[in-house]
Amino acid sequence: MSSVTPAADAQPLDEKELERKLKKDQKAKEKEEKRLKAKAKEAARLQAQAASDGPKKSEKKQRKKAVEDENPEDFIDPDTPHGQKKFLASQMAKQYSPTAVEKSWYSWWESSGYFGADAASSKPPFVIVLPPPNVTGALHIGHALTVAIEDSMIRWRRMSGYNALWVPGVDHAGIATQVVVEKKLMRERNLTRHDIGREEFVSEVLKWKDEYGGTILNQLRRLGASLDWSRECFTMDKPRSKAVTEAFVRLYKQGLIYRDYRLVNWDCTLRTAISDVEVDYLEIKEETMLKVPGYNTTVQFGVLISFAYPLEEGLGEIIVATTRIETMLGDTAIAVHPEDGRYKHLHGRYAIHPFNGRKLKIICDAELVDPTFGTGAVKITPAHDPNDFEVGKRHNLEFINIFTDDGKINNNGGAQFVGMPRFTARVAVIEALKAKGLYKETKKNEMSLGVCSRTNDVVEPMIKPQWFVNCNTMAQAGIDAVRSKRIEIIPQQYEQDWYRWLANIRDWCISRQLWWGHRVPAWYVILEDDQEKILGSDNGRWIVARNESEANLEAQQKYPGKKFELHQDPDVLDTWFSSGLFPLTVLGWPDDTADLKAFYPGSVLETGHDIIFFWVARMVMMGMQLGGDVPFEKVYLHPMIRDAHGRKMSKSLGNVIDPVDVINGISLDGLLKRLKEGNLDPNELNIATEGKKKDFPDGIAECGTDALRFALVSYTSQQSDKINLDIKRVVGYRQWCNKLWNAIRFAMGKLGNHYTPPATISVTTMPPICKWILSVLNKAIGKTVTSLEAYKFSDATSAIYSWWQYQLCDVFIEAIKPYFFNDSQEFESARAASRDALWVCLDTGLRLLHPFMPYVTEELWQRLPQPKDSCRKDSIMVSEYPSVVKEWTDDKLENEIDIALDTVNKLRSLKPPSDTNERRPAFALCRGQEITATIQCYQSLVVSLSSTSSLKILTENDETPPDCATAVVNKDLSVYLQLQGALNAEVELEKLRKKREEIQKLQHALSQKMEASGYKEKAPQNVQEEDMRKLTSFFEQLEIISEAEKKLDAKTGNN
Repeated sequence: MSSVTPAADAQPLDEKELERKLKKDQKAKEKEEKRLKAKAKEAARLQAQAASDGPKKSEKKQRKKAVEDENPEDFIDPDTPHGQKKFLASQMAKQYSPTAVEKSWYSWWESSGYFGADAASSKPPFVIVLPPPNVTGALHIGHALTVAIEDSMIRWRRMSGYNALWVPGVDHAGIATQVVVEKKLMRERNLTRHDIGREEFVSEVLKWKDEYGGTILNQLRRLGASLDWSRECFTMDKPRSKAVTEAFVRLYKQGLIYRDYRLVNWDCTLRTAISDVEVDYLEIKEETMLKVPGYNTTVQFGVLISFAYPLEEGLGEIIVATTRIETMLGDTAIAVHPEDGRYKHLHGRYAIHPFNGRKLKIICDAELVDPTFGTGAVKITPAHDPNDFEVGKRHNLEFINIFTDDGKINNNGGAQFVGMPRFTARVAVIEALKAKGLYKETKKNEMSLGVCSRTNDVVEPMIKPQWFVNCNTMAQAGIDAVRSKRIEIIPQQYEQDWYRWLANIRDWCISRQLWWGHRVPAWYVILEDDQEKILGSDNGRWIVARNESEANLEAQQKYPGKKFELHQDPDVLDTWFSSGLFPLTVLGWPDDTADLKAFYPGSVLETGHDIIFFWVARMVMMGMQLGGDVPFEKVYLHPMIRDAHGRKMSKSLGNVIDPVDVINGISLDGLLKRLKEGNLDPNELNIATEGKKKDFPDGIAECGTDALRFALVSYTSQQSDKINLDIKRVVGYRQWCNKLWNAIRFAMGKLGNHYTPPATISVTTMPPICKWILSVLNKAIGKTVTSLEAYKFSDATSAIYSWWQYQLCDVFIEAIKPYFFNDSQEFESARAASRDALWVCLDTGLRLLHPFMPYVTEELWQRLPQPKDSCRKDSIMVSEYPSVVKEWTDDKLENEIDIALDTVNKLRSLKPPSDTNERRPAFALCRGQEITATIQCYQSLVVSLSSTSSLKILTENDETPPDCATAVVNKDLSVYLQLQGALNAEVELEKLRKKREEIQKLQHALSQKMEASGYKEKAPQNVQEEDMRKLTSFFEQLEIISEAEKKLDAKTGNN
């Protein structure tokens, strides 16, 4: 077998072919060289940009492969048995999910006993009593605000080493609960409470309480409220009921509780007296038709009706006027001014009632009657008007009640009108007067109409025997407590309201004609030989005692040898009476308990400013009278929540926001379905439906508890008494939670699986950016703590948010990324310092944020590595709250990096909107050695954060580069960004014009201040020097802008 070489068979090339081949080879070689050159250039570019552009493609490929190899199960938290510490997934989920994060933590906190306070503890106490929500209620947005604020305070104090006690309780809510159960009875069985009797009705209420009473407690847990559930109480449980009875007996024996026939605010729907603070007033400017409960047609208000009473013995008639014509059925006199010459001949004479013939004496009363108003004659109805009541007492008039308890005309009103509802009688009386020729006219009249805040029924003044508290001495003690600063009211603007209300306080009617509540501990004695055996007919027969056997003993002593029967007063006490005792009774009063010794008085009472008189004032009065000291040292009054448009939340407007819907999220259909299930009439339903569609076209996104709490607390500025709640803001904080989540995910990746935080951090050897983040963290800690101490909660949330968002995430994390892009030895010490600083920031930052966002901070904190040999607490909620570390503070460094960050922001602002990833050269014109040194020091930081390709430092002698947009950082520093073809001189000139205007305004304001009379004499020297420095700086900045404008003008050809 022969072998042949290829060359042996090849044909020789002629010259032309050889030349062609050489050319082809040359071209191929050049092409390859070009390709290699381009590849080298690209490699160099990638290397140069590694510090700011992130991982190289190979890393991206590795990352992509890692994603493909992932097991989805690794990202899902395993199920945790109730009460155990939460089992976390081996990998952090890629996105924050409120539902997943907020699961399981609360039951573990509670079962671990973290919420409990110890009366025997040597720690200083910090005590809050939760304003008790209604037992049958559901959580509303006001409760959510209360919980967000109070839990933030309690968690902060607990972490700060206090023996923190937050006492939970619920209120029996006499009127509110009774109304709900009465409606249920009518709806389900078509029965009233009177149909079934007191005993069965109370049993129905207890059933309702057992069925629905736990709803709000579960919702409080959902909000993360770290309440000491071991001390949970109910205003009608045995200990609290015993305390209410004791308080009543003591106040009675001290002469502060008495029984009297008085004019009270009567609610005809509820058939009970209500207190002054339960009456809302509608200001009516003109004739107005209003809907009143129990009437099918609207009722006329805002008019003054004039009519005549015929005088005796043919003396003619006397004209009077009233806004409540139906009350003329109970008139017993007509008052005139003693000096009014028109009526002097009628003094002591009588008018005749047209419907019942009653004689109405014409009396003189200079105190009540203004002779210049109307006819100068005033009808007097002592039983149905507060002013007339006083006149009736002064002149010993007859008090005739014309209404039944449900607001119908009784027998005293006359056969013609008996049985008519009062506002039906209003129309009938006018018609009857017209028939007798006594009606004169109706004209519009401004008036203030009292309506019950619970039923919207028009309040009727009625004379009823009631129990009252004489508040005068207790109110004065309450005034003195605030004046002497034993109690501090925050915000201070409410102090004047406090003084005014307590100074003008009226005696408090504490009895209610209800069946649900604390029964009045008073028994009426009916003797065997009494002619009239009517309960309550003689006020001297009442015996106030702790129980019936005690009352029996006292009756035997009072009526020795006489046979008698005891009948307990059927009335119950005003709900606010038991609520007013709450700071005492939750701690075991009247018994001398360990809790009472350790935790009374409380530290702060936090509530809405709308119940400062309903509740706060009464707690202060009763606490000082019965407890011997103020019930709390501070009162913090939060603003009232309105909708995003500033309107009061109301079911009829459809703008009520259920916090659970914000936590869980709800579709528009779900919101509309909720409306239809309510009790709105068709017209209200239409308005409410349109309101919901307009405000929540896409429903409400799931926000979670943490975001809702943080949003509510961030709204609590002390400058306003209202919060206009925009759900978009809550959604924004929900997105911010995701940012926190991603910051921890980034950190966990950079710290690595084997990282162990050092026991102590040495700041001196760290890179400047690490020193800076710890210094600004120190500032955030200081600002947060001082804000919390001053009850400026929104300032605290703002300080925390700003540090996390604008300093940690936007600057520090971005600035240290280049250290981790490869494992080069050059960055090894910077990497190590960055890891330590990052860990300190996350550990400290999460503890700082925890009181406001308990769930996400616990979950993220649990994922952080622990220092070696540390005795770290099991939970973030019992770990130590951050405090300022002096060694971290570095004001000089902060000032330098602030300049670098201002430079970054100015360069970013110069980028055209069309630029996405393009990096352009930048220039910094430095005027002076100090600023030059600062920019040189942070040159790479500026390039990295501003996404420029380079930063060249220029001095005043250097020519500024062409085709640049410019911005002034300060008087010593201007920056330029080379835009080449992208430069729009007109746009840049407009930017400079706006900057010029901004500086000129500041300059003008400062000049005016410095030229004002007395400035040179009164302003401290250091202030004057600082102002002069600022003014000089403004002039210098304006010169720099003028110079930049000239250059751009030259470019555009402008003169």
